[in-house]
Amino acid sequence: MKLQLLIPKSTLIPIFFAVSSSPNMPKLAALCTMPNFYARNTPSVRGNASTQTPSVTIPPTSAYIHLPFCRKRCHYCDFPIVALGSSSYQIDDDPRIRNYVELLCREINATKSEFQTNQPLQTVFFGGGTPSLVPPRLVSVILDVLRSKFGLAKNAEISIEMDPGTFDAKKMESLMKLDVNRVSLGVQAFQEELLKACGRAHGVDEVYEAIEIIKSCELQNWSMDLISSLPHQKASMWEESLRLTIEAQPTHVSVYDLQVEEDTKFGILYKPGEFPLPSDTDSAGFYRMASRALAEGGYSHYEISSYCKSGFECKHNSTYWKNNPFYGFGLGAASYLGGLRFSRPRKLKEYTSYVQNLEKELVDCHGNNDVDVKDMAMDVVMLSLRTSSGLDLQSFGKAYGGHLVYSLCRAYQPYIKSGHVVCLDEQRKALTVDEINGLLLTKDDNFMRLRHVRLSDPDGFLLSNELISLAFRALSP
Repeated sequence: MKLQLLIPKSTLIPIFFAVSSSPNMPKLAALCTMPNFYARNTPSVRGNASTQTPSVTIPPTSAYIHLPFCRKRCHYCDFPIVALGSSSYQIDDDPRIRNYVELLCREINATKSEFQTNQPLQTVFFGGGTPSLVPPRLVSVILDVLRSKFGLAKNAEISIEMDPGTFDAKKMESLMKLDVNRVSLGVQAFQEELLKACGRAHGVDEVYEAIEIIKSCELQNWSMDLISSLPHQKASMWEESLRLTIEAQPTHVSVYDLQVEEDTKFGILYKPGEFPLPSDTDSAGFYRMASRALAEGGYSHYEISSYCKSGFECKHNSTYWKNNPFYGFGLGAASYLGGLRFSRPRKLKEYTSYVQNLEKELVDCHGNNDVDVKDMAMDVVMLSLRTSSGLDLQSFGKAYGGHLVYSLCRAYQPYIKSGHVVCLDEQRKALTVDEINGLLLTKDDNFMRLRHVRLSDPDGFLLSNELISLAFRALSP
């Protein structure tokens, strides 16, 4: 749903919008961002830096693998993909897929580690595109290369995005034999007219078929993706999609709000906020509806766009929210290594040249550990406030200075009063407005009794753009 970050683009973006280090945040968009957003894009590399921060030297234990193949491009999508054609899922030996996987494995093998110690990968996420179009034997090849290059933990979370109509029970079972243990199913909507309006390659019947396949294979850990604020989408349609999702009982649900961008079919046809797209008020209503319905269905809203049953948080995406380093491989994929965020080319020809230069050691894929402390602090704030846990002020103060904690809390005082921002003590008990005001007035270490700060659900999350922009100004006056 970037930071990318540039957070997902044309498509599904959140209220939270772009995670770049610029204080010029875009105005409130809508609600949520792709689960593997971090691996889709990344902002330009940070400039001059002087202060090293502890997290910069942590070796990555997560890898995002971009498999860009789709049957066709959806009307809202501007991710780097390769359209194979509507019957491509029947082809088990497409040379375009085979050649790409070979190139991808060359990139992985050519990547040099700059860390003194390395740990095996704890998470691998195959995103796309539609990774379920890739034959399991080629997924196996990629996993073997990752295992050989970095090591792969025995209990690693290995996720793959799958679209209805692109897999059967045999393919699902083959993937599970490769230790793929988590699926993200791209349903998007349960209404035939909405799926057609989006240019999706599947229909509602294939959605139900895909759900049955996953259940018949007894895969326990699976997620369902939904999109709100689609053209002509009514509240009753959204309510129905939420109800049917809950009835299907996935262990995880991702809810994205459509963000129309240029260079997509939707970008040509529609303007945000104008019919047939919902208004900002309607989009906010969809978000509140999802938060309420999924909570009543037994799902915890643990991140702006993510809900889960107890114990089924996406471990891979948690790497992003914790601002930990990660590898990214493939067309357009992004990495965060040694304090440096960078992305691969989005065009196949340029990506091929990139891999060739990497093999010739002409590409520096690691940072020099010189990171501007305020830039890093902003990233930590932005990512932490995406989650229900929020920002740990004590840890943040130790890493970046108590004065930044004080500035942030002072800036958020009006929103604490309005209930959009919640402050917690060490026992995660909410502090009253009077308690918070009293602590901040002391201007000494007493204000560190404010142990955590988080956004309220759903209203605080809905204002996340404005609150992140305010954090920028507070941290970099």
